[in-house]
Amino acid sequence: MHTIASLSRTRLATPRRLGGLAVALVCLSAPVHAQITLGSAGAFSVLGGVSVSNTGLTTISGDLGVAPGAIATGFGPGVVLGSIHLNDADAIAAQSDAATAYGALAALSFDQNLTGQNLGGLTLSAGVYRYSSSALLNGVLTLDGQGQAASIFVFQIASTLTTGSASFNLINGARAANVYFQVGSSATLGAGTSFAGTIIAHTSETLVTGVSVDGRVFALNGTVTLDTNEINTPAVVPEPAATAFVASVVVAVAAIGRRRRSGRVAAV
Repeated sequence: MHTIASLSRTRLATPRRLGGLAVALVCLSAPVHAQITLGSAGAFSVLGGVSVSNTGLTTISGDLGVAPGAIATGFGPGVVLGSIHLNDADAIAAQSDAATAYGALAALSFDQNLTGQNLGGLTLSAGVYRYSSSALLNGVLTLDGQGQAASIFVFQIASTLTTGSASFNLINGARAANVYFQVGSSATLGAGTSFAGTIIAHTSETLVTGVSVDGRVFALNGTVTLDTNEINTPAVVPEPAATAFVASVVVAVAAIGRRRRSGRVAAV
């Protein structure tokens, strides 16, 4: 199984001749985010397996869905700016795609085992991080994209995820859209938490009063419990800059080839 580091690596192949011009072909390994897709679940901010329960003035920017259950309570006073899907075709498809993403995240080889360490206070670069039991985030977690907007951060947590007064510091191109927490049991986001990323929990998720999430909250088999929260679904991340670079190389080579051919014709 490839890790994120190996999947995002760029290499130069042996130079080849094209129209008399030596060209180094740029070969890109498939980026990891091409293998971790949320599919139809990407349109959802909140997904519950049994139900979604809300208290207070929660605001959800995207869709809300429940499947195979069909219960969503507390809307209003909670506000869903997208659509509410209760065990309809959209909710069923989104839950299926979320479960697929959960499996893909769990199957990645990890780069570092952080078991026993508080995520708060750490500064991490792109990679896959493993907790063989529960994980705690109390304090500030800094994620460093190192200038790459498509940097992916994956946290594999075998049991529970719990936050205290927690927040994220995303620097150097790191984006909430590229942060994933695969939680083997349930997640509880505590008071004062400002969370970034998509949480896919096997069972349930609880957001206490005042928690904000720049991401998504998915519970595959249980309930999502909300209380005066703000959940904003992050924007879609553009393709890596390397892709644009390759395209520019191809265009430049084609243009040079045309000029060389036209020069030969003129000489004749």
